[in-house]
Amino acid sequence: MAIKYAILGFLSWRDLSGYDLKKMFGDSMFLYWSGNNNQIYRTLGQLHKEGLVTGQIQHQESGPSKKMYTITEKGRSDLREWVLSNPEPPQLKSSFLIQLAWADQLEPGKLDTLLERYEHEVEMQLLMSREQKRRNQLNPARTQREAYLWEMIAENWINFYKTELAWVRQVQAELAAKQ
Repeated sequence: MAIKYAILGFLSWRDLSGYDLKKMFGDSMFLYWSGNNNQIYRTLGQLHKEGLVTGQIQHQESGPSKKMYTITEKGRSDLREWVLSNPEPPQLKSSFLIQLAWADQLEPGKLDTLLERYEHEVEMQLLMSREQKRRNQLNPARTQREAYLWEMIAENWINFYKTELAWVRQVQAELAAKQ
């Protein structure tokens, strides 16, 4: 995911500070991003330099001042152009599958434990995804169509975890039958 466009997307929803953006990335189930906080601020600086956002200091009586960012018309145009570009195919990057590829060297009990731990992780992700969908906090819902699209994105993640959970349980059952 290009952090630039995720930030522009969030800013198309409302004005935000760098801290707000960091929190939104952390709270989002589908805007997964594994970078560090400096990347958000670096990207905001670059977007400002390119004229895609503006920044204004907002003074607060109950806390420190913060810099609020606003998307510009040029930024909206750039975001729209990117949204219209050819979609990339999904990328499955699973370190667990690499672990599993070499797991035959483990004793049966240790392999069972590995699979159980993975099953637990997937169950937790499924529960968190369902809860995030229920709370619906990050859905801008400016229009009925936008609300529906965000709902379907959440549903896609839930279905992914349900499928992954069924798969790991199948692997466990079939391995148990082979032992």
